[in-house]
Amino acid sequence: MTIDPQVIHSEPHVALGSLLQRDVSVLIDRWQRRALEEQPQARRVHQDILMDRLTNFLWELGRSLAESQEPETSTHCTTALEHGEQRWQAGWSLPEVVRDYQILRLVLLEYLDEILDRPLTSREAMAIHLALDEAIAASVGMYVSQREEALLRMERERAEQEKKREETVVVALREADYRKNEFLAVLGHELRNSLAPILNAVEVLRLAGSNEGAIQQVRDLIERQARQMARLVDDLLDLTRITLGKVELRKECLDLATAIAQAVEASGPLIQVLNHRLSIHLPTEPLWLEADRTRLVQMITNLLNNAAKYTDPGGQIWLTGERIGQEAVIRVRDTGIGIPPEMLSRIFDIFTQVDRTSGRTQGGVGIGLTLVKKLVEMHGGSVEAHSGGPGQGSEFVVRLPALPVHSSSPPSGTAVLPKAASTRHVLIIEDNPDGRETMQALLKLWGHRVEAAEDGQGGVAMALASNPQVALIDLGLPRWDGYEVAKKLRASLGQNIYLVAMTGFGQAEDRRRTLEAGFDAHLVKPVDMDELARLLTDLPQATPEQET
Repeated sequence: MTIDPQVIHSEPHVALGSLLQRDVSVLIDRWQRRALEEQPQARRVHQDILMDRLTNFLWELGRSLAESQEPETSTHCTTALEHGEQRWQAGWSLPEVVRDYQILRLVLLEYLDEILDRPLTSREAMAIHLALDEAIAASVGMYVSQREEALLRMERERAEQEKKREETVVVALREADYRKNEFLAVLGHELRNSLAPILNAVEVLRLAGSNEGAIQQVRDLIERQARQMARLVDDLLDLTRITLGKVELRKECLDLATAIAQAVEASGPLIQVLNHRLSIHLPTEPLWLEADRTRLVQMITNLLNNAAKYTDPGGQIWLTGERIGQEAVIRVRDTGIGIPPEMLSRIFDIFTQVDRTSGRTQGGVGIGLTLVKKLVEMHGGSVEAHSGGPGQGSEFVVRLPALPVHSSSPPSGTAVLPKAASTRHVLIIEDNPDGRETMQALLKLWGHRVEAAEDGQGGVAMALASNPQVALIDLGLPRWDGYEVAKKLRASLGQNIYLVAMTGFGQAEDRRRTLEAGFDAHLVKPVDMDELARLLTDLPQATPEQET
């Protein structure tokens, strides 16, 4: 015979209800011990707050059994809802929640069978099962509801994050597209800047006839502009190769001073034409690094060019190299236009330039600093930019791993001679103060006796007075150019002085002209320090007159 649950609900079981309310603590203790035995992985969630809720649940369960109630008014179902919500919040799984009630059911039946002096009647057992089934349904329903709500919330959050991510990507793509378009515009401008004088030069050549002076001037102009275009293309190709991982560093042990000297020589013309003052501070002892010489010079040159381009004429640039702990630190600081705070985080991004509309740029499309960052990172270093804001100048700091300090000799395998096999008396004649000072400092570090003059007349006078073994002569000197200086020195000192031409031109015709003018060697700027070191080493010993 089927028994209607409504009938069971309508029947009070006062004795059972009173026992449950009286012995709540005993039942909880037995439930807890058994639950821990059967669900040890859920031990973390048997917290005091859950114990409190279970106390309320058992008390209300006893009340529901003791009183005649309709299912919808059963108070134990209300506490069961709280029980399910808290189990969700505490991290229980759904099987753990169901098993928790199953354990409680066994504990209740075993306890009542133990405490009563008679067996449970079938209607009493049905009442207990029915009440617990209602509690399980309410608790599991709340648990599932909480889970679904959490899943919906997570889905909404995921959708919002995805939307934000898509918006960020769209903004980034628009920014990249904008910068790409600006890059193409600037690239076209830079190419036209070089092509225009070349085209003009072609017209001059057509009209110049046999005017050798005009032809030579135009030839020099074409070569300068072609070199500028070549540098632009080289930077673009370098960046592409680095991005594709096709650049392999050719590392060697070298002194930071040699790289700085070559970089200053390469940047000298730009710094000089803008009338900037360059202050250079180098360590008194060699600072050895394991680096790709060409790429290290490229890094420093790009930073110097950047400082020169974005500093008003007549500005100040500081270049410092020093050892700090285990790092070689290179700083390039200027009194230029500065960097807005919002640009500092992306100043190294490709195609990024500051103040494009000012007309300051002397060539370049916004990839120089990007190249610096990538090359520095390939060497295991870092680079950062600092600025107080617009008009406050800027400073770029490069940090590279330095080799351990050596007391008396360079690391094995170094390609630069730190000390000459024998001391040479060298005269530098160079009108670029930065190139002159760095070359003088480097030669002194190598152990040579060095003098320097800033123009041809002063250089000739100094040579006649001190009788040096070697003269390093820049060809582009004011008033008396390098060719004139060579002729005068050769006429006065004969073969007792070794003349070395230093120039940015290195074609066969350029080398022929220097030899005809009386030079013994021809070095192309930026000077290869290995070649210069070998040249000085291979010279014959000094005469007594030259050693005095």
